[in-house]
Order: sequence, then C-alpha cells, then structure tokens
Amino acid sequence: MIARSGRFRPVGSYVLNAANGGAAVRLSGVTKTFGDTTAVEALDLTIPRGGLYGFIGPNGAGKTTSIRLIMSILFADSGELSVLGHKSALEAKDRIGYLPEERGVYRKMKIGAYLSYIARLKGVEDRDLAGRIRKLIERVGLFGVENKRCEDLSKGMLQKIQFVAAIIHEPDLLILDEPFSGLDPVSMRQLRDLVVAEHRRGATILFSTHVMPQAEEICDHVVMIHRGRKMLDDPVSAIRRRYDPRAIVFEPLQTGADVGRVRALPEVESLTQVDGGYEVLLRPGSDPAGAIERLTAAVPVARVELKRPRLEDIFVQIVNEGRGTTQADESLRAELQGVTAAGPS
Repeated sequence: MIARSGRFRPVGSYVLNAANGGAAVRLSGVTKTFGDTTAVEALDLTIPRGGLYGFIGPNGAGKTTSIRLIMSILFADSGELSVLGHKSALEAKDRIGYLPEERGVYRKMKIGAYLSYIARLKGVEDRDLAGRIRKLIERVGLFGVENKRCEDLSKGMLQKIQFVAAIIHEPDLLILDEPFSGLDPVSMRQLRDLVVAEHRRGATILFSTHVMPQAEEICDHVVMIHRGRKMLDDPVSAIRRRYDPRAIVFEPLQTGADVGRVRALPEVESLTQVDGGYEVLLRPGSDPAGAIERLTAAVPVARVELKRPRLEDIFVQIVNEGRGTTQADESLRAELQGVTAAGPS
C-alpha cells in the first residue's frame, strides 16, 4: 500500500455503485471520427475490476484511439464512458497508471528525480520513496541509473523507466499502449513478468498490442478490434474452444512409420505431413481424447498433442468471415506482424 495524504488506501478501493456495476472501465456505443475517417465505431466494452485484458488488432485498427478516449485525452463524438466509477479518467487520475504509445520523458532530468516527481504528482508521500524507486529500477534490470540523465539511456531503457513511472503509485487501473514495442526478448520477458505481478497485486490491466503471441501469453481476456469495430470480446479459453481447429499433431516414434492406419480411422478427415511429423484434422463432432487414444494405438508416437489455435489465425478467420471470403488475407497478416500501418491506431 502507498501512503496518500497522510493515510493508507487499499489497492483497488474505488467506489462501486449501481451505475458502474463494479466495472473498472465501461464504454457504451462510443464512436470517434476524424474528418471522414471513423476511428472507433459504436464500441461497447466492459472491463471488470481485476481483469487482465488485451486489446488486439493490426496497426491502425483503433486501439490507441480507444485508449485515448478512456484516458480523456480525446473525447467521443457519441456514446457513454466511465472509468473507475467516474465519467472521466481525469476524476480518477491518481489511481490510473498509463504508458502511452508515444513515449516521452524530461530528457535533462536525472532518473531518480524524474521518478520522484511523477510519484509526487500521483500523491505518493516521500517516506521511503527513494528506496521504492531503487527497487523498481532493479526489477526492470537497471541498476544504479538514478543519477543518470534520461537522455543518457537507450530507448529500451527509457521504456522501462516509463513503465516504472506508470506503476510507482500502485494504480488501481494500469493502461499500457504497445508496452513491448521495440524491446529485446530479455527486456520483453522482464516487462511481461512485471505486468503479471501488477495484476496479482490487484490492478486492473488493459494493454494494447498488434503482436498476438504477447496477448496469448499474458491475457485472461482479449478484445479484437479491426478498422474501428470490435470483432470479438471473450476470455482466451472460450475463444480457443470456439475456434478449435480440431487438429492433432503427432510425431511417429520411428522414421518412415506406416501412418495409413491413422488415415483410416473413422474420425480422421485428413492427414497432412508437416515439419517433424503429421497433422490430423478431425471430422466435426469427433472426440479429440478418443481420437488421440486410437491414434497412438494405430502408430507408436514420440509426441502427440492437440494443436492450439493461434489468435492470429482466429483474427484472420473472423475478419474474412465478415468479408464473405475464406481465403487467408496475407496483407492482414502483414498488418498483424507490424509490417504496415494505415490510419489512426
């Protein structure tokens, strides 16, 4: 707990009432346009207190615009919005941590002074603040940088410092816009672990990303957005069950094993050779557990597993269904991988 105004306040203790229903964030029919471009269209979104939500979609989908609307940096053309039980994030700003997509620090300030300044703006008292700053800096893999100027750190290091600034006051709501962008794999893992730790502490977390595996690793729930419209809003586990590809991947114990008996199993729709083994597509309504049992009886295997659907594949499938096509859209996949970007994000 952090001392504020001479008293302690439990994390996540914002007022609940009938209007907000315990939701940390609620959007109802929110629309935002820029000239002739609709960046966000009739967006409904409810993030419960304690949720860990990923806001996913390609660059230019409307994720950043939605976050800026939640943060009251932008204002909606229509619709209703509440944050921590208030009609504006400005009324709860000391209980929100925010890492914007466009990073920014006071470049001439020393790291320790910068973080102390941000902490005081958020109402954190001076008592043991220096020790807290030192511990958080060490947790992001930076040691002894308190007396360095912001301009002396690399882009990746500054990104970590800005994350520390976003959590220095133990916020009830933590909003991160593309937090892993530009980080090396080690730094990405460190930041991911810190996000999970903040969630365990009790914070409600919303973070945006166009890199689907990041959301798969961290989130309990994902909201898919494309061209300003919400395409999906469900727990990750429910999405995987709904879009289960009915596929089993296996590797025969012996090279050159006869897999003809697998192909002949009644629940097998197709059998395809893939790198290191085979992929079995099951007929609709088949029991995967029973299929695996019969498969391993037909051919001794070194490895067998259900193929987990990837969020990228699910996203492409949903978008293509909306377009009335079943062909994979390579340009959309390129957008999801950050190759292209168009329009407000």
